[in-house]
Amino acid sequence: MVKLIDGRGKDTAWILNRLDRRSQVSFERERNAVLEILLAVRQRGDEAVIEYTARFDGVHYANAQEMLVSQEEIQEAYSKVDGRYIDILRQARDNIWKFHNKQLENSWAICEENGIILGQRVVPMERVGVYVPGGRAAYPSSVLMNVIPARVAGVSDIIMATPPGKDKKVNPHTLVAACEAGCKRIFKIGGAQAIAALAFGTHTIPKVDKIVGPGNIYVALAKKEVYGYVDIDMIAGPSEVMVLADSSAEPAFVAADLMSQAEHDPMASAILVTTSFELASRVVEELQRQVEGLSSKDIIQASLRDFGALIVVDSLEQAVEIANSIAPEHLELAVQNPFEILGAVKHAGSIFLGHYTPEPVGDYMAGPNHVLPTGGTARFFSPLGVYDFVKKSNIIFYTEKALKAVSLDVIEFANREGLTAHANSIEVRFKENG
Repeated sequence: MVKLIDGRGKDTAWILNRLDRRSQVSFERERNAVLEILLAVRQRGDEAVIEYTARFDGVHYANAQEMLVSQEEIQEAYSKVDGRYIDILRQARDNIWKFHNKQLENSWAICEENGIILGQRVVPMERVGVYVPGGRAAYPSSVLMNVIPARVAGVSDIIMATPPGKDKKVNPHTLVAACEAGCKRIFKIGGAQAIAALAFGTHTIPKVDKIVGPGNIYVALAKKEVYGYVDIDMIAGPSEVMVLADSSAEPAFVAADLMSQAEHDPMASAILVTTSFELASRVVEELQRQVEGLSSKDIIQASLRDFGALIVVDSLEQAVEIANSIAPEHLELAVQNPFEILGAVKHAGSIFLGHYTPEPVGDYMAGPNHVLPTGGTARFFSPLGVYDFVKKSNIIFYTEKALKAVSLDVIEFANREGLTAHANSIEVRFKENG
């Protein structure tokens, strides 16, 4: 069901070479299809979006206005979602808001000699597009995680795009989550055509400054292609979890946590690295026992078979070394003293400490963002946050006296680079004053 790697007495390179990595497959055919869609939407706007929605989603809009979720649809969604679930959504919303509020940055300025003022101004983006996948499952939690940081940052216009069902409606749980998060405009469009509409704008759908949110390969490729016309968050890949465990870990807990990520996708990666061979053996037994009662059994088994692993190592130091090499999306430290090794962890999207901090609590209720870097990109990407929805401008103020004091230096610098007009911009200000 899952590969067991006995790495005791072996170095980290030997272990890493025995892991099954997801190959970097070429998506040339899909990319060509995406480029065609992007061009069509850019040239024909709403008309092209409506055509592609009919072709790919089987939904036929009579006019562009039908793409926008109406107030009646919102009221209907609320009537279909039970009150307890709404209460849970609101609690999660409040936790996410509280956490992200700590990420706010302030503008600042310093006063130098001669009246010089230098600083940085932090301002929110004006308009952001949030893409929410449709398909076989709804993910209201991802709606909260994408919309709330933008709201905390002060983005005034947040637009959501999500594929419609055959009935021309949005999943009610997704719709309620969007409203609870504070999203004001929701368009029932999906796929590359939705990304194109958000990136370029149409008569009905305004152009945004940034697009965030996960999607299928067509959405991911479309986001990659429109980067530069707009900003994007990241190109998300299949989910990943790595559990570092010592002999204090409970095998049933570890197995359950591995499967909680494996169920996302047959290409998801779930890896245990432990100093206890006994624990690894008992985790195998727990995986076999627990999977039988899960509706996502087939997906879990495929994921664990193809991209899962249970690795036994000599020390926690080597376990951390492996984690830093892989840079997983989710890293659980299921050890007796997790805070002792936390400082050694360099690369991970989110770190879960102890035996009672499973990854799903981070997905839904804790507050930190669950939009995380995958595929090793945690080496240089961070979780989605408030900082992704602001931009910064430098502020510079010089008095005449202050500029004169450095004028010769600036002129010399400019002339050395052959930029005489730069030098002239300084010289012209002091010619008449001698």
